[in-house]
Parts: sequence; structure tokens; C-alpha cells
Amino acid sequence: MSREFPFAKPVWPVQVPAPLPARSAGIYYDTSWSRSKLANCTRSAFVDNVLRPAIHLIARPSIEGVEALNLLEPPAIFVANHSSHLDTPLMLSVLPKRFREKVAVAAAADYFFDRTWKAHLFSLALAAIPVERKRPDRTSARLAVSLIEDGWNLVIFPEGGRSPDGWMQEIRGGAAYMAEHTGRPLVPVHVDGTYAIMPKGGTKLRPGSTRVTFGRPISHTAGENAHRIGKQIYDEFARLADESSSDWWTATKRAAAGTSPSPRGPEAAAWLRAWNLPSGSGDGASSRLARRRSSFEP
Repeated sequence: MSREFPFAKPVWPVQVPAPLPARSAGIYYDTSWSRSKLANCTRSAFVDNVLRPAIHLIARPSIEGVEALNLLEPPAIFVANHSSHLDTPLMLSVLPKRFREKVAVAAAADYFFDRTWKAHLFSLALAAIPVERKRPDRTSARLAVSLIEDGWNLVIFPEGGRSPDGWMQEIRGGAAYMAEHTGRPLVPVHVDGTYAIMPKGGTKLRPGSTRVTFGRPISHTAGENAHRIGKQIYDEFARLADESSSDWWTATKRAAAGTSPSPRGPEAAAWLRAWNLPSGSGDGASSRLARRRSSFEP
């Protein structure tokens, strides 16, 4: 026998519009508290004294091209490739202090904000903001734009998730949208070596060397075509990936000629893509593997 109220949960009358359910996680999680002065000071102390030493011990990063930021005034949008959970702490650890002191990270709402405790943790530790990656959503885009307009730098991974094999995936339009609506410069950043340390699906850390290469800031005006901005981002990523596995002069010449190897890797079987993947920098592995990539260049 079916139970009725008050012995069962009441049914909302169909004639009356039901209120929206309370949202304490996901895309609707309120991160404003994590940008308070107290939270930001706590986070800065954590990043400077705990996160940076740990990441530099695990990933041993070499940093290239950071001088390109000398004349750049905050806020800026840092756009990086993504192949490991180490990418975010590595990015925060290598950003110059004047950018690092006020920086937010765009993070997947369905992964980092799917539980309230995770939302609290990553909001405080990384100043993470939830971003919808499965479908277009103006809530997250508006939040990111408002933060940039308020003077916050932003780190975004435009692939929408970690690469399954270490090669870049298709770049989505979120970064270009933010640049289009704020007029702030974009800084492409190529991260090499984190996939070998902690790939997607991996459960163990394999300490090694990494290389972080800052690209040339992409300046534009607010309202500029987002597709054009996206093309500039991709071209600079191609140059940076080429530089990471060869050298600055070679990569620059190929970029000028429009013959940079695709950062998305060769169209080949999985084992061949893995064989041609640069395995990190600092030990010469990338340079040796780069020679094998030459057969796939246009």
C-alpha cells in the first residue's frame, strides 16, 4: 500500500512553479569567499612555502621565455596545454610573483567541484573557479570575464581536459572568448614533461624534468574576432611545441614559413604517436625524439 503525506515526502503541486534546488557544488558553487584578502594571503603562503618547493622537487622545471612578460602589465590570460594534474601546480609555481599574487585557475566543474568538500579545497588552494566543459555555459564565462576585469590573472587549459596520450587536443574557444570580451593579452604557455611524470589515469608519480616555455603575448582589442584569436593561439602553441623539442631558431624559422609540426601529433597508430612523443626536457630526450618527428612534418 502506498504511503501518503505526512508519512511520505510531499509532492509539489503541479500548478505552482517549483523553486530551483539549492546549488552548493558544480557550476553554481560560489567562489567569491576564496578571493577575500584572508584567503588570498593563506593561499600565497601555501603556494610559496609548500607547493613551489614540492613541485620543483618532483618536476625540476626549466623555464624559458619568461622575459617576454617583463613589459606585460597584469591582468593577463595564461593559456596552457594540459596533459597531467601536475600542470596546474606547476603553472602556479613558475608564474612571476606579480602575476602569481592574484591569479585564478579555470577548473572543470564536473571534476573539481562535483563535491562540496572538493569545491572548498580547490577554491582555497588554487583560487579555482568552476568552468563547464561539456557544453557552452555563460555562467562560468561571465565569472571569468568579471574576474579579469577586476584585475585577476587567469590560468586556463583550453583543451577542456587532460590529453590521453600527451599530444595536444583540439583547442576550444573559451580563452578566445575571454580575450574578445576583455581586451586583455593572452600568453600561450607550453608545458613539456608532466605527462611522463603523471599521465592521465596514472596512479604513481615518476619524478623527472619538465620545461615550461612562455610564448609571446598576443595583444588585441576588445571585440576582436574570437576565431582569429583562436588561430593565433594555435599557431603560437605549434611554435612553442616545436621549440621545446628542437631549438628557438629552428622553431622560429618554421613558424615564419608556416611549416611548424602540428602540436596535435602525427596522424598514426597509438603506438607510433607514443613513440614520437617528446618525453620531457632537461635530459635531451625531447631533442632525440624530435628527429624522429621530422618524417611527419609537412
